[in-house]
Amino acid sequence: MERLVVDPGPGVVVRVAVDAPQHSGLTGPLDYASEQVLAPGSLVRAPLGKRELLGIVWPGESAPPEVELRAVAAVFDALPPLGAAWCRMLDFAAGYYQRSVGELASAVLPPQLRELSPEQLAARLRKLERKVAKGPAAAEPVRPELAPEQAGAVARITAQLEAGAAKPLLLFGVTGSGKTEVYLRAAEAALAAGRQVLVLVPEINLTPQLEARFTERFAALLPEPLAIVSLHSALTPAQRLQNWLAAHLGRARLVLGTRLAVFASLPDLGLIVVDEEHDPSYKQQDGARYSARDLAVWRAHDLKVPVVLGSATPSLESWQHAESGRYERLTLATRIGGGALPRVRLFDMKSLPPSPGVTTALTAPLLAALKERLDRGEQSLVFLNRRGYAPVLHCGECQWKSDCPHCSAWRVFHKRDRTLRCHHCGFTERVPRACPNCGNHDIAPIGRGTERLEEQLAEALPGARVLRIDADSTRRKGELEAQLQAVHDGEVDILVGTQMVTKGHDFRRIRFVAAVNPDGALFSSDFRAPERLFALLMQAAGRAGRDASGDGVSEMWVQTWHRDHALYQALARHDYERFARDQLAERRSASLPPFSHLALLRAEARTAEAAKAFLDEAAGLLQDEQVFVYPPVPHAVARVADVERMQMLVEAGQRSRLQAFLREWVPALLALKRQHKAVLRWAVDVDPLAI
Repeated sequence: MERLVVDPGPGVVVRVAVDAPQHSGLTGPLDYASEQVLAPGSLVRAPLGKRELLGIVWPGESAPPEVELRAVAAVFDALPPLGAAWCRMLDFAAGYYQRSVGELASAVLPPQLRELSPEQLAARLRKLERKVAKGPAAAEPVRPELAPEQAGAVARITAQLEAGAAKPLLLFGVTGSGKTEVYLRAAEAALAAGRQVLVLVPEINLTPQLEARFTERFAALLPEPLAIVSLHSALTPAQRLQNWLAAHLGRARLVLGTRLAVFASLPDLGLIVVDEEHDPSYKQQDGARYSARDLAVWRAHDLKVPVVLGSATPSLESWQHAESGRYERLTLATRIGGGALPRVRLFDMKSLPPSPGVTTALTAPLLAALKERLDRGEQSLVFLNRRGYAPVLHCGECQWKSDCPHCSAWRVFHKRDRTLRCHHCGFTERVPRACPNCGNHDIAPIGRGTERLEEQLAEALPGARVLRIDADSTRRKGELEAQLQAVHDGEVDILVGTQMVTKGHDFRRIRFVAAVNPDGALFSSDFRAPERLFALLMQAAGRAGRDASGDGVSEMWVQTWHRDHALYQALARHDYERFARDQLAERRSASLPPFSHLALLRAEARTAEAAKAFLDEAAGLLQDEQVFVYPPVPHAVARVADVERMQMLVEAGQRSRLQAFLREWVPALLALKRQHKAVLRWAVDVDPLAI
């Protein structure tokens, strides 16, 4: 490597990945001068323009410099370098999702690292070293006896641990079949072999409950402080940095987290678990739009360690991989303790006699079924995937509706604080006393959200203890945990909630679940909508009858206007395999994923014309007979916060062909953007989930 002279003395050239602005076109690591040889993966501070940024010394050779290089400003020498495997994963993710390495690194490292000097970080590391175990040693945990199917699944995972992984493992288990116990036993085997374990969950609200399960099981095996840590965006910056450092230094042996945890630095990683692998939350929806599930599979393959993807309703991509032999399927077909899956009752809304003012959510038969469960002292769950009191306020005189002035969407009526709130841009106003258009005082809510459903249930069933759990009722710290505990303690008779309450929660007392308005997704323009609806309803049904010792039959009640729809018929039989077969046949005939590969080019501008002009010109930049570029169309919600949004779909039959096209296309898009000043933002989304 050529030496060059930089003031104040001789040095070496190092490649550093820094977060350069997208418009600069600087997508790879940049060359800097350093007074000392720095190991790849070392954290540094490096100047870029007038700023000084966090950077990572990147593997690879630098070309001899033709100009005088700027010097690295500072080195975080107290911190061991990030490993070669971590750098490989970041390189792959940046290339696949069409982002720069520096941008991705900046997004996935703890934000506080960007603010600290090397001296401050060294002080944090010393503080970490001083943490000692508190309290007496934990007792050896009681392990439940494994069912034969569970034991078989654990045996396959441990065989991969010992031999070096061969294929990703798809753990297909019905709700309540004991998938978590399989994760615990697999983690125990990996920990006993001296390896680290990474467990991913889709939602932040599932992390504390899973962390409690793992801590209870491994308190004796892992008595050291910070041996079990979580990583998610709800942690304070200091907590997130502490837990990340514990993982990077090898002190944390078990890391639980949401999608960002897939990038945790784990030098001894030996097992990855992705719980509820089908969940769309694993896909990042802004910035570097990565899929944590797909990166977990790639990371496990790179390290030759087992990856377990668990779900009662696997994504159709994963199911197809299992069908084709790329993944190995492990099946848990029965509930623990012999508990029966809930009986699904499809209630035909067309059977109700037409009557003015009838509520389409709380029908008389549903209220009767809820009252029957109430009289038996059983808990019920009523599921409606729309928060707020009502989707819209409406004036009967002039037909005014509470639209958002900044978005092509309605503002939702929230009764608790008497506001109209846009769920897209956040614009909020007090509810007007009269129609702002004609002055009519008689403005009324149309439709129904969880807040209104909670109110109507309390009125229809006096004496029932009704609790609502959604994003509005759990905003303050600790509220969600307190509300879930009230359900577990039997202090709630009827739980009303959005999809938040359908995922992963182990409600032992709930025997009845009702989905009151699920038909909307049946006829969506998004080809993935039926898959999401089926998973949501199966998950909701899975909250009922989890305690096999309960008396009586647990039941799932679905109110629908389309009782004979194939999706509901498969749901009634708990037949995911039939549903997957039908959906995959439809997708194969339409050349949709997983039988084709997609990318979306999104553009945002003050006018739809400006966004469309950019996309139209982008479509003509590159011609490839194996890649099809569709015409631009508006986003489902075309205007948000006074910004118009357009998108253009790119399709290829082979993933490699699409990637080759994008590698050539994205640099051309950077140049094109400079000519289209009216375009505010643009982004490429590879493997998009929402279309």
